[in-house]
Amino acid sequence: MNKNAITLTVIANMTSNYGEGLGNISSVQKVYRNQKSYATRSRESLKNAICVQSGLYDDLQTSIDGAMQKLVDKDGVNAATCRALEGGYMSTRDLTYIRNSSFYLTDAVSPNPFINDTRFHNNLYLATNYANANGLNVQNNAKDVGLMPYQYEYDKSLKIYSMTIALDEVGVDKNFDAEAGNEEKCSRVLALLDAVENLSLVVKGNLDNAEPVFVVGGLSPRKTHYFENAVTMDNNKLHIEPIKQKLGGDFKCGLLKNGKIANEDDIVRELAPLSVPEFFDKLREQVKSYYSA
Repeated sequence: MNKNAITLTVIANMTSNYGEGLGNISSVQKVYRNQKSYATRSRESLKNAICVQSGLYDDLQTSIDGAMQKLVDKDGVNAATCRALEGGYMSTRDLTYIRNSSFYLTDAVSPNPFINDTRFHNNLYLATNYANANGLNVQNNAKDVGLMPYQYEYDKSLKIYSMTIALDEVGVDKNFDAEAGNEEKCSRVLALLDAVENLSLVVKGNLDNAEPVFVVGGLSPRKTHYFENAVTMDNNKLHIEPIKQKLGGDFKCGLLKNGKIANEDDIVRELAPLSVPEFFDKLREQVKSYYSA
């Protein structure tokens, strides 16, 4: 079978994003399974971060035509010419055009149940600065000086997510019979891989390193999250046997030995992982070979 996809499943130490807030309280986004809650970063949040960091959104144009949407037009702005449209679009200007994304992500979900860690903050310094400049007292005029205490749940934990890229769909826009050249297609895929390898997130104004501590995958004939059901953890130990059953051929794994995964020695002995940089270097070479064939 023709191997025309890349599939990756990643374990990364990352923060969650936030769901609905209530007043001055922000809650971590969660999913509920087996009567327990697990912190998560949604696939939409993850995809946006990867698109921004990869540079795919550098040429993003938006329009308001009944709804806010990515700009697409018949005069040349399409997925072949505009990288920002690689993640898919629906345009309702004039005629309705829909182009699916060429890459897909799952939610990044913690393997461990959520334990609430609430943080309390305020804007006392700014309020005091305003009070001093306007002859007010923070204690007596708290409302007038804008003093605002607030709190939020905090979570930074190991999370598991998958990403699959359809290599034969990158740079292709059938709505306009347009297709980018192989060099441009290759560049887009490499940019996505670079973003995953070096992923960082900005959460509530703080920079968050979300690089992989474990990654498995490679070139695949199937456009599916091939390792999604194989990469599972319990008490921060990686279940090795399901991964071992699926490895082989173009599928490899990479490990960052930093103590975050409890059974690192077992992983080294049973799976013979590459380092994370070596894993991505080999994958980049495979991508280049695919588009040069």
